[in-house]
Amino acid sequence: GEYARQARGIIAEISLRGHLPMVGGGTGFYLRSLLEGLPALPGRDERIRARLLTREQSRPGSLHRILRRLEPDTAARIHVRDVQKTMRALEVRLLTRKPLPPATVARAIEGYSVIKLGLDPDRGALQERLEVRARAMFEHGLVEEVQGLLTHGATGDEKPFESLGYKQALLHLRGSLTLEQAITSTIVETRQYAKRQRTWFRRDPEIRWLAGFGDQAESITEAIAVLRQQLTALN
Repeated sequence: GEYARQARGIIAEISLRGHLPMVGGGTGFYLRSLLEGLPALPGRDERIRARLLTREQSRPGSLHRILRRLEPDTAARIHVRDVQKTMRALEVRLLTRKPLPPATVARAIEGYSVIKLGLDPDRGALQERLEVRARAMFEHGLVEEVQGLLTHGATGDEKPFESLGYKQALLHLRGSLTLEQAITSTIVETRQYAKRQRTWFRRDPEIRWLAGFGDQAESITEAIAVLRQQLTALN
């Protein structure tokens, strides 16, 4: 929600300067929150969060059980081990005294015609690039970065340590994985994530797919042609 609010403000600022706003990335939920909006929800309440976290630490799984009693539909969409999402759902419930609002009450971005371009490179070539990227993360200091975070007070239980690469680097530092096993695990999970991204975006009929990577001349030429065509149609 915070990303969507900030991004919409920046998009408006770019438009006021007479330029065409462009959004790049691959995280479907962030894009959906930007374009389709999210229901208005209260901000974080650190006192409530601390209370809930203390309860969960003393009785693991208790927060999800409470959520199942209060909001069974919401609980069904959240994995029992996802403490962060469970805690957020309970936090909203305690602050508003109401169930989580449905997505239908969200407000889509207004005043813009959205053109969606998707990259659809050859699967084999994509897997090669993902492997190169994963190995480069470790070669360029990922393990040292994670060690630095731990040295400066992180416990390893924070949500960001569940992300690709960080999770494996942490397991390597704790002795559960060799360096090569950590890299291999990151490669496998990155490929799985890319597959889920494809599945997510394939459901969107508004996306115009480009056969290639974003740094290939053919893709760039086709993207410019699509933009010109659609901008001409709008004018």
